Amino acid sequence: MNESDIISSRRKFLKNMAYGSLLMAGGIGVANAKVKHIASHTVLPPRSANHKARVHDTLHQHHQLSSYKPSSTIDTHSLFDRNSPSHKMLAFHNTHTGDQLNLTYFEEGRYIKDALHEINHLFRDYHDGTVHPIDPALLDQLYDLKHTLEVRKPFHIVSGYRSPATNADLRKHSDGVAKNSLHMEGRAIDIRIEGLDTRRIRNAALAMQRGGVGYYGRSDFVHLDTGSIRTWAG
Repeated sequence: MNESDIISSRRKFLKNMAYGSLLMAGGIGVANAKVKHIASHTVLPPRSANHKARVHDTLHQHHQLSSYKPSSTIDTHSLFDRNSPSHKMLAFHNTHTGDQLNLTYFEEGRYIKDALHEINHLFRDYHDGTVHPIDPALLDQLYDLKHTLEVRKPFHIVSGYRSPATNADLRKHSDGVAKNSLHMEGRAIDIRIEGLDTRRIRNAALAMQRGGVGYYGRSDFVHLDTGSIRTWAG
């Protein structure tokens, strides 16, 4: 190898090193996150800012992951803001099953598959045990609500995923259950927070201008979903 070849090779090496540094600076990489009660995990890429895709994950009986289904109907909001947090945690308490979770579901620009699996299970239809993928956009909505309210207490889940059969049965006993409820798509949740007036939760959710917000004062819970921006009282 002559001197000119050596110089050319060195230039290519330095160029590749510089490119790699730019990728790391831009946040491209695999998250090294931890989930409570989980020894290992797999991370998944976030939604695309260009396509405004919604990430979906399916939990099978043996916790196998299916492909994520994109959607163009959701605003990606702060997820792709360079100033958005790289580490997101949520805490839940299922009021019907007593199950509790306190975990990191998003780290270093990636959703954590194992965490999404645990959340899917916690949000299951408690009537028949059906598990369904929960929209990560809903989790981000809850995360932002938590910080808007400046609270660290867990979200008490009154209703998470709802199977079509359960939804149909509930409609027979209540006019307040929508025929095409987003609960059946894993895109809605009914919540309350211990020690917090549900009117305060509603007002904070409305201020965020994110999806649907329903206020159920008599039943003491607030409905949130990732559908179009709208509000109602039940």
